Amino acid sequence: MSAARVLGWLAVVALAAGLIAGFGYAPREVVQGNVQRIMYLHLPSILAGYLSFIVAGAASVAYLVTKRLSWDRCAAAAAEIGVLFAALMIVSGSIWGRPTWGVWWTWDARLTSTTVLLLTWVAYLLLRAMVEDPDARARFAAVVGILGVAQIPIVHLSVRWWRTLHQPSTILGPGPATIDAAFKLPLALNAVAFTLLFAYFLTRRMEIARLEEEA
Repeated sequence: MSAARVLGWLAVVALAAGLIAGFGYAPREVVQGNVQRIMYLHLPSILAGYLSFIVAGAASVAYLVTKRLSWDRCAAAAAEIGVLFAALMIVSGSIWGRPTWGVWWTWDARLTSTTVLLLTWVAYLLLRAMVEDPDARARFAAVVGILGVAQIPIVHLSVRWWRTLHQPSTILGPGPATIDAAFKLPLALNAVAFTLLFAYFLTRRMEIARLEEEA
């Protein structure tokens, strides 16, 4: 069995376990009720989006150093996956925000900076589609990719730097995670599941890109 297939099955098992834990094991949140359960989709998509863009940025740096197109393929594949997770992050956040904040969207610092991050990586993909020369495409895209990664700290720290409607970071904050133990297990399972899903998507997408180049 190939590594990609193994990753795929592991991701399926982890997603199933996360779904069961989120809807069966985790208790109903006292203040927000069942709408809080979207956290088990929203937060893992944030982490997977960050991971995707960081991998794309690291691969972009590696390409500029080595000039190997395999690194460019990795950056492109990770960027596509990151756009998917970032879009899921925004959509799930809006669904969560409607009953919690009373609006689908507000120009909050976290929401606005996340949207700018998403649009930067959409522009990255558009740039790749517009430039035909492989070396020039890889070089220009690498610069945009590095700039895109530089926005992640701004997105993550926006809830500390500005007055914002969005709650402070539940995890990856400056202090210990402020989340009840009953919610940690399903959140951790879904975070692992989304990480495995990212690894599976990345492996498959790079394989497709390699076959496209050979064709």
